[in-house]
Formats: sequence, C-alpha cells, structure tokens
Amino acid sequence: MTRRTLILGAASALTGSRIIDSHVHLFLPQFPYHSAATYRPEAHPLEQYLAFLREAPITHVVVVHPEPYQDDHSILPYIFEHEPSPGFFKSTCLFDPIDPATPDRMEQLNRRFPNRIVGMRIHEVHKPGTPPLASGPIKDRDLQNPEMKNVFRKARELNWMLQFQLIPHYAAPVAALVREFPDVPVVIDHLGRAHEGTPAEVQQVMDLAKAGKVYMKFSGPYISDAALARRAFDAFGPDRMICGYVGMSLPEYGKWNTDFENAFAKLSSPDQAKIRVGTAATLFRFQ
Repeated sequence: MTRRTLILGAASALTGSRIIDSHVHLFLPQFPYHSAATYRPEAHPLEQYLAFLREAPITHVVVVHPEPYQDDHSILPYIFEHEPSPGFFKSTCLFDPIDPATPDRMEQLNRRFPNRIVGMRIHEVHKPGTPPLASGPIKDRDLQNPEMKNVFRKARELNWMLQFQLIPHYAAPVAALVREFPDVPVVIDHLGRAHEGTPAEVQQVMDLAKAGKVYMKFSGPYISDAALARRAFDAFGPDRMICGYVGMSLPEYGKWNTDFENAFAKLSSPDQAKIRVGTAATLFRFQ
C-alpha cells in the first residue's frame, strides 16, 4: 500500500462520501496579477491542481476569484476549458460593490459564462474604528453605501449568492442588508473569522442564521476549533453549512478532514453528507 493510498484512505474514512470544495483560489503563472493586487502569492500551473483532483474525493469546485486578480476575470475561460469534466468548476467574481457600474458588469459576466458564475465576494476586514475605503483595492467598502443594495438587487435577479469575508465586527451591518433582502443567499466565509471578534460580535455572526438565507462555510484558519464549528452548526444547521478550502494536496485534504471529523463526527451520516456535498450542490446548482 502506498503512502498516497494511506493518506487518501484516512481522508475519506469519516463517511466515505465525496465533497464539494466551495472555496478554491487558483493562481496561474500565465495570468499576471492586477496592479492593485493586495498580495502576490506564488503561482502554480493548473495541471498541479488537476493532478490532485484526480486523486481526491472532490466532485465539484467553486473557484473563489482571488484579490490578486481584482476585477480582471481573464483567468476564467482557461479554467473552464481545462476542467476535469463538464460543469466541474463554477466561480465567484470580484467587483467593487459601491461602483454604480457593478450591476451591469455582473450581468455581462453572467451572460458570458452562463450557469458558471454563482456569486460575488465582498471583503470587510478593516480594523474596527477605521473608515471604509472608497477607492483602491476592492475591499473594505462602506456596507451602508446605497450601491450595496443595488448589488443585492442584481444578485437576486441573477440568482447569485453574495459571499462575505468579514471579521465579526461587521456582522451587524451585513445582517441589516440580509434582513432587507432575505431571499438573496449570503455565504459567510471561514466560520466568520470568529477568533477576531469580541464575544458579542461573534454572537452577531451566529445570529446571522436568523436574519435570512445565510450560509456558514467550514473553512479557513479556525476550523481546528471544534467547539466553534459545533456552535456554528447549532446556529446554522446542516442545510445552511458548506465546506471549503479543503486543500491542494492529499496531506492538506487529510488535515482538513481530520478537523471536520473532530467537529462533526457525532452528527448523523445524512447531516455530514449535507455539509460535505448536499447543501453546496443545491446552493451552487451542481448537477
């Protein structure tokens, strides 16, 4: 038995089920980063990731368009043209949520890639007490800007979700938007980055489950906190939790799966399967 077989067997041991990875960043060397890139990670050929997918129990992937490319989505045709099987990849996009041109740009991208763009990501991570940004890199915009509501309206029209990477301090203004647009799905990344907020702010993150169609993603730097993951499950339940950021190699996937098991091993097999596959399949309309 090879080391690869042992790793894959351990990674799949929890339920034997497959998984939808709802949060993958791809950085490809033939696509230069935007001049306003907020960071510049090392790029790798797509084939490296595709080789991992041939070994891993992953059925579908949502490519989360990363900040280094900003609002340049030139990478998408290449990704879709080289996917492992038809319809394997879907993607989010990144546009400035307070730019009046954004709703039209959302629609244009949707028309260019029908049934492939599932949502738009919004970043709200600036330090509490600091002002939001009105220009520059696409992040930390004013959540109370009227153009935010136009983005929600367009997302509703396109049947998209809106994906928030936030620190807990911004759960309250997101909740206000969710209550105004309760039919627009909203995804909260990385367990709401709960370690970066006060207890009261973290409770506001959990209370987002009551505000509308809000989903929590089991992903990011705090998934080894099993108590936090179970708290999120208690708030959102199996029909509002999805998985992401599961790794780009079998050892990385094995570690992620260990964290999943530590958090959710006591759940029923149907509930585990919903978190791993079923809820994301419905939300992102994977066949």
